[in-house]
Amino acid sequence: MIGTANPLIDRMRVYDPHVDGERLERAFELGKTAHAGQLRASGEPYFTHPVAVANLLIDMRLDVDTVITALLHDTVEDCGVKLATLAEQFGDDVAQLVDGVTKLSRIAIQSSPSSAQAENFRKLLLAMSEDVRVLLVKLADRTHNMRTLSFIRKEEKRQRIARETMDIFAPLAERIGVTSLQSELEDTAFEVLDAEMRQGIINRLDFMVSESEILIPMISVELQSKLEHIGIESSVNGRMKTPYSIWTKMQRKKVSMDQLADIMAFRVLVPDVSDCYRALGQLHLNYPTVMGRFKDYISTPKRNGYQSLHTGVIGPENHKIEVQIRTPEMHNIAEHGVAAHWKYKDPIQGINTLKIKWIQELVSILDEEAGADEFFEHTKLDLYKDQVFCFTPRGDLIAMPKGATAVDFAFAVHTKIGETCVGVRINGKTRQLATELENGDQIEILTETNAKPKAEWESFVLTGRAKSAIRRFIRAQRAFEFSRIGKALIQKIFREHNKSFRSRSLERALGAFGLTKLEELFVLVGEDRLSPRKVLEKLHPDTVTDESVPVRSNATRNNNKPSLTIRGDNSGTAVTMARCCHPLPGESIVGIFTTGKGVTVHTIGCATLSKFNDTPELWLDVDWEGDTTRMVNGRLNTVLSNEPGSLASVATVISQQGGNISNIQLSDRNPDFFHILLDLEVKDVEHMRTIIAVLQTNKYVESVERAANA
Repeated sequence: MIGTANPLIDRMRVYDPHVDGERLERAFELGKTAHAGQLRASGEPYFTHPVAVANLLIDMRLDVDTVITALLHDTVEDCGVKLATLAEQFGDDVAQLVDGVTKLSRIAIQSSPSSAQAENFRKLLLAMSEDVRVLLVKLADRTHNMRTLSFIRKEEKRQRIARETMDIFAPLAERIGVTSLQSELEDTAFEVLDAEMRQGIINRLDFMVSESEILIPMISVELQSKLEHIGIESSVNGRMKTPYSIWTKMQRKKVSMDQLADIMAFRVLVPDVSDCYRALGQLHLNYPTVMGRFKDYISTPKRNGYQSLHTGVIGPENHKIEVQIRTPEMHNIAEHGVAAHWKYKDPIQGINTLKIKWIQELVSILDEEAGADEFFEHTKLDLYKDQVFCFTPRGDLIAMPKGATAVDFAFAVHTKIGETCVGVRINGKTRQLATELENGDQIEILTETNAKPKAEWESFVLTGRAKSAIRRFIRAQRAFEFSRIGKALIQKIFREHNKSFRSRSLERALGAFGLTKLEELFVLVGEDRLSPRKVLEKLHPDTVTDESVPVRSNATRNNNKPSLTIRGDNSGTAVTMARCCHPLPGESIVGIFTTGKGVTVHTIGCATLSKFNDTPELWLDVDWEGDTTRMVNGRLNTVLSNEPGSLASVATVISQQGGNISNIQLSDRNPDFFHILLDLEVKDVEHMRTIIAVLQTNKYVESVERAANA
């Protein structure tokens, strides 16, 4: 029996005496009626779920609009209730909150489960950037679903939901400071993902508690007495850490549970901030400290607003314990995070206007044309990293994930700073941009107006903001370079066939290639993913562009193939240039006759000729004819530095030397270099050697040589 809204109203009046009970009662009745007849996997009436979510939000002392949203959060999606109805009956805020929660499930199915998950997460970030209460409702919703996960029959589905909870929702709860939900989400997901390990930890904890039932109360009393001795009023509570937190520490330290001495944690609440530091001093005077365990989150709060002093000591009875010292206000924020900031008498200053910097930074990545999967990857990086705190030269505090570099810091200050940074001074000393930052570092980023991000930065930056910005710039720069080359290749083939090149005509043909922008067409051609001849044929179907038409010895010469003289009675024989060595006029050559194929021309030093050593009857004497003014094709194997402008610079050099690029093939790419095969039209071998010599002096060219066996 579901009952009425009275229990919810009574619980809310404990912290909000002016709660609108009549409005809450109407929402309760609407939700109960809308879900009538629906059952959960457990067999319970479905409306028990929205009521449970509402109670979780009341535990966090949230406002009536958020509790109403909890009661109605599934009515639009599952029951056909209109948002306009909700707005009319409960106001625009409730309608917008319900819509923010609802839209997460109204997403077209993607090509893979991972893509759908990434897109869901992207939508979640967008919704909660407008009002963080959307996230609070979603976290409460997920928490209750995890409590009833065992009723789902399919193991695969339980595993998927648990993994999603561990990967997304628990870290999100941590980032906005709602540790009361974070701990439960982590532990319930851990129970599904590694039930055997969790049960083993629980068994060991049960054994330890049974051996020393009075240990935690005894330690709590002793700590409290030490503080009372110097006049500090305090409240001390002890607990065993959760199975999941114990497991993560075992993994991090690579030790067994028996080697973890500090599985007991004690929380000390004192009246004010000065008492926090006095209490810390008293405990350190009375008990040996564990080196490296002290952290001051009061002077330097976490990104989610968490404040507390943490220390480790060898406490009473020589037990190694963790102690957290904070004020009651700090404790409220530690448990409920952003929800603790709600002001009931002045809602305008409450959560609905609260903007969380971390969320805003993530949402800014959405504007940088990254795909959902890439956005999800970047965001998960930011979710899971511990923090270091660094300072600008003016003393501004910047929180960074542990392992972040100077480039990450530059992008955290401002995207423009990151894009134009050329160096860094850390604590007054010049350091490399890849230097990992440490707590307390003072960072001075050196910039130059014309500087640009480098592709190799992506190999060492850590934050999603930096990775996204670098990738966006490199994509744009690479597209610009290939667009120029692709356009030139299309113009060239149009000239060869005496056709006019008109951008408007190309734009009308974009639909045939599944494209919407002319630049996209140029990029495809420049990257050798679309032949310029295909473009010509699409606009001029009557044009013959068959590249396989052979060149005949002593026949009429075309403009793209050299003319040859073949000694002997071979008039009319088809002649082709070997693709393994790409012979050029001026080089010593030989012909190999193959029945049905004709004569293939190789350079004298070509390694392929060894295959014909036992068949000398196939070898023919071949010479270049006297007129070698026509351009012929050669190929270069080129390694360029992977930075903006490199390909454009090479294309300019070749053009200045009278050569012409007929094709580009990207064979390999890494953070430092990319390897390309360049097909060039040149006059002869000397012309090719000149181009190679000039390219070797170019700052972007790591190596260049004639291609062999391509």
